[in-house]
Amino acid sequence: MLEAYRDFNEKRMFIFQEMIKAFWNNLVKDNSDLEELAINIKNKYGFENRDLAFIRDHMRVAMGLDPKGDVEFEDELHRLKSEKVTHPIVTNIDGPCEFCNEHNDQCVVECKYEDPIYRRRREPIIINDKCLSCGYCVSECDFGAIADKIEFIPLIELLKDKEKPVYATIAPAAAGQFGENITMGHLRTALKLMGFRDLIEVALFADILTIKEAFEFNKLVKNEEDFFLTSCCCPVWFNMVKKNYPDLYEKMSPSVSPMIASGRILKRLYPNARVVFIGPCIAKKSEAKEPHLEGAIDFVLNFKELKEIFKALQIDLQSLQPDDIDQASLGGRLYARTGGVSFSVKTAVNRLEPTRVIKLKAKKVHGVNECKGILNDLRERKDIKANFIEGMGCIGGCVGGPRTNIDVDKGTKHVNEFGEESFILTPFDNKNIFRILENFGIHSLEGMMQDEEFMEILTRET
Repeated sequence: MLEAYRDFNEKRMFIFQEMIKAFWNNLVKDNSDLEELAINIKNKYGFENRDLAFIRDHMRVAMGLDPKGDVEFEDELHRLKSEKVTHPIVTNIDGPCEFCNEHNDQCVVECKYEDPIYRRRREPIIINDKCLSCGYCVSECDFGAIADKIEFIPLIELLKDKEKPVYATIAPAAAGQFGENITMGHLRTALKLMGFRDLIEVALFADILTIKEAFEFNKLVKNEEDFFLTSCCCPVWFNMVKKNYPDLYEKMSPSVSPMIASGRILKRLYPNARVVFIGPCIAKKSEAKEPHLEGAIDFVLNFKELKEIFKALQIDLQSLQPDDIDQASLGGRLYARTGGVSFSVKTAVNRLEPTRVIKLKAKKVHGVNECKGILNDLRERKDIKANFIEGMGCIGGCVGGPRTNIDVDKGTKHVNEFGEESFILTPFDNKNIFRILENFGIHSLEGMMQDEEFMEILTRET
């Protein structure tokens, strides 16, 4: 039985692939079809009848639904159509912990952020008000005791409905994630074949936020003691500051993430649109469902899930004609790796105010230890010789996220190359920004900062 549970992260993706095929081809009509699929999975991987509850729960999570324990399929298909994917995103699955405990004196799964949010009994216990949804425990538990909800099955009907436009916005960390020679243009073509109206780089919205943060830095950092906390793009870093360092929270950039900005702006431009974000992060699934952010992004997929979707639908990226478009600057694309936000904002600050007396001095930290270290230093008012603090929860930045397909070094290399390939050097040179602003009746970057409606789109609630 031990072998049936081993390498379950890989087996979980098999479950997901089989469900994609079944739902995409309209083969699931009632509960008996779901039960037949569960039995096929049981037989294929050597599970026993007693494990059917475990398999059903992973099927529910693959549908974006909550697990239900030892309960047969009941109203899942109705819930799939009528309910949104909700918190908690990272959820526990009954069964494998009890079995695992027979073979291990100590569980190897610990919270990456060293918070008391995870305990193992018969099943894992997750204290969700402390969980940052980083996804580390999901990746590390290879017995399937912890899983994050997948949001593709609920999306299928929308993709087949030609009357409802569905846009994909994709994180710049996607560079190189689907093959050495697979460009953003290949991904755009593939997603259009699936029913998406278009693919838009989230880096375009990072460019807009770069300009906003440059203006704000100039306004807020006036002396040597002042400092500015970013990055708005990392929900793990943001939640770490908000939950554990409330005294520093007031120094945090008031900007929403580029993901949220992408959804809000696209929905103003295309009021009937649905927006799907694709990235390397589990925490983004949780961010999209925060009460003050909800509605900007309808579904979140990650790179591992998208890779499995392409396999299930037999989409060969290499054979497709790429539809490559420059939508973002070098700086916006570099948001994907540690130091990219600092580079981009510093470039913008220098462009706005080249004779500034107090220059932007950046400190870039990534990973839990460095993030906690800099926040503790700031709390204790240690001299860190920086006034712009960029934090990224994952080592390497987004390219080190828990749902990437390649390692951090390769991801960083591809992102750097992707950035350098752009013909748009800085956000100020990005004509796509000015086209967006024109749709809002805004004719200059200064006008953008003064437009209350547009600033509300880019600003989180305090």
